Amino acid sequence: MSKYPFLIDCNYLYPQVAAAYLIQEGDQAVFIENNTTHSVPLLLEALKKQGLHPDQVRYLIVTHVHLDHAGGSSALMQQCRNATLLAHKKAAFHLIDPSKLVKSARQVYGDLVFEKLYGEMGPIDASRVRVMEDGETLSFGSREFLFFYTRGHADHHFCVFDSFSEGVFSGDAFGIAYPIFQSGGRFIFPSTSPTGFDPVEAQISVQKIIDTGAKSVFLTHFGEIKDIQESGSQLMEHLDWSARLLEKAIHIGMSDNQLVLFCESEIRSYYQKMLDRNGARLNPQVVDLLKLDFGLNAAGIAYVAQKRRKASV
Repeated sequence: MSKYPFLIDCNYLYPQVAAAYLIQEGDQAVFIENNTTHSVPLLLEALKKQGLHPDQVRYLIVTHVHLDHAGGSSALMQQCRNATLLAHKKAAFHLIDPSKLVKSARQVYGDLVFEKLYGEMGPIDASRVRVMEDGETLSFGSREFLFFYTRGHADHHFCVFDSFSEGVFSGDAFGIAYPIFQSGGRFIFPSTSPTGFDPVEAQISVQKIIDTGAKSVFLTHFGEIKDIQESGSQLMEHLDWSARLLEKAIHIGMSDNQLVLFCESEIRSYYQKMLDRNGARLNPQVVDLLKLDFGLNAAGIAYVAQKRRKASV
């Protein structure tokens, strides 16, 4: 197997929506991101195709604990008996005891949808979880991983710079660029989903990623991109717009229920112009992806607006 990061399509909702990455050094391996419990067989199959056994996995790394990134953690750790899970200090708590995280997600999605999307998420023994601090490095074979905190999407998010590929594993800090939307040129947009969105911190995080000098960014959603400056400029522009929408949502005087619908309408109108420019065809898959992401982004902005309203009273 090449030492270059190997992309695994987790087939989350559709193909090319959520990725995990496998890295091999000698007879040891690392998974970065693990999607959901349902994707664990796909990760193990990728490992097998590279001639590796689960006992050879040294580390699992998750950028944050949102369930499309870390939901498969406990199931994968059960298979990878020698692995240590590496996480942000604020994420580690929820990986060791995911009960609050799971309860919250079940309330949002309902039990049937939750189980269809994510399956089960169990606890992980604290002795197998290692907190990675901001700026901490980890040697792995001939490469070094640099962990750096990237707030904005979530306050428990970090990214990882890999010295061998000169690439950053960005989680959700460098946006979403589904391949299905890229035929007419780059279309990348930020994830402003609940509950930790902060437009200022999100822009700081984008700049942190650019400032690493990375030649590639490995997106969870989805795949490797190399046009980092262009993509970063788009993200900064969209985050500026998101900040203006947030201010409008704070002061518009709508009820909480109305606010989500308002934000979703504004987001759909804003991004539709860019999708039209890129010639995106609105087939059922595209419609579903837009409905999910625009709905989550709207809920995230509305949540922050409601929180700031209450704080100002």
